[in-house]
Amino acid sequence: MKTTLIYLMTIVMSLNVAHAQQNNYETAMQKAFELWGQDKPFEAANMFERIAKAENENWLPHYYVAHINIVYSFGERDKEKLSLQLEKAKQQLEKAKQISPDNPEIMVLEALHNTAWIAYDGATYGMTLSAPTSQIYKKASEIAPDNPRVVYCKAEWEMGSAKYFGEDTSPFCKDFEKALTLFDTFKNDTPFYPSWGKDRAEILLAECNKTE
Repeated sequence: MKTTLIYLMTIVMSLNVAHAQQNNYETAMQKAFELWGQDKPFEAANMFERIAKAENENWLPHYYVAHINIVYSFGERDKEKLSLQLEKAKQQLEKAKQISPDNPEIMVLEALHNTAWIAYDGATYGMTLSAPTSQIYKKASEIAPDNPRVVYCKAEWEMGSAKYFGEDTSPFCKDFEKALTLFDTFKNDTPFYPSWGKDRAEILLAECNKTE
């Protein structure tokens, strides 16, 4: 009887610790998103990085550190600053991939990481990074054809390539339409799972409609 009681108490204590850890994680993640929403992206990234060190089996904090550093690299003309941000993103993506291999959400960020370099200097980085980026999107699309971020980011990448070569871009409009439909139906119950992109897909579709 005594042994059974000790066993039950151990289980209860373990559950309480796990619950407290989960609450700490959720509170910290919410705070990081609040900082981001207050236009303090790099403060948010620092908090996500601290969370990642504590949550060493969770890919999402690593993902958001990378996401912020990639998104705020577009338009950056200071190469030293750009290099630091994209190197930070690369390191965090590698850690996320170790936790969650073949994850299409991470693949999208990998492709955007390459695109940030190409956007900075297409002549230098376009030749080496264009083909790998297309391959990343191809694989992500095979794994998750109904993921809205995969659909619209792949279409935007391919539309950019078509523009560069003077090809017709109108076929990609249907992909943006598909992505917007998917944004309304795509579900994942994992807390803090990525949900961004719908506003960008709407802008891209509107631009398509203007050129048709």
